[in-house]
Amino acid sequence: MHSYTLETERLILRPLTVSDAEAAFVWLSDPEVNRFMPYNLYTEVEPVRQWIASAIQQEHYYLFGFVRKANGLLIGSGDVSPKDYTAAWVFGYNLRRDCWNQGYATEATRAMIDFAHREFGICDFQAEHAIANPASGRVMEKCGLVFDHFGEYSRFDGSETFPAKYYKLHIEDAP
Repeated sequence: MHSYTLETERLILRPLTVSDAEAAFVWLSDPEVNRFMPYNLYTEVEPVRQWIASAIQQEHYYLFGFVRKANGLLIGSGDVSPKDYTAAWVFGYNLRRDCWNQGYATEATRAMIDFAHREFGICDFQAEHAIANPASGRVMEKCGLVFDHFGEYSRFDGSETFPAKYYKLHIEDAP
């Protein structure tokens, strides 16, 4: 598990831990939140604990819990990590539905991109979203990513495939 903590105007991004499983279950078990996610819907807390325990053991995988400063509530999670076989890093984010459309995803994503750039000198980032989920694309655009190409991605178990838009970001200056 990494030990980085990031701070934004309204959020603290800290390592997600196994003890966060019940709070994370709020969004991981919500069918509307899960609609375009690659993971299958969680129906019990124990598999969430197992996922977090496994995820935090991965090398070069920075998984953060998003804690709202105003009340200490864990409202989401996200990650940033190297993409296999490329110099680019990828990121993702996930929020409780009652925290959508308030700018939290953009705020957290900017912090994760800045973190990877500052700490590791990463200048290239990639991300994708389901075409049917344009709100996620707006987050990427607000973070400086630009449309690169169309494609698709699937759930981890292959049960569903989503037509997608892929975005990229290149940061010119050195950290």
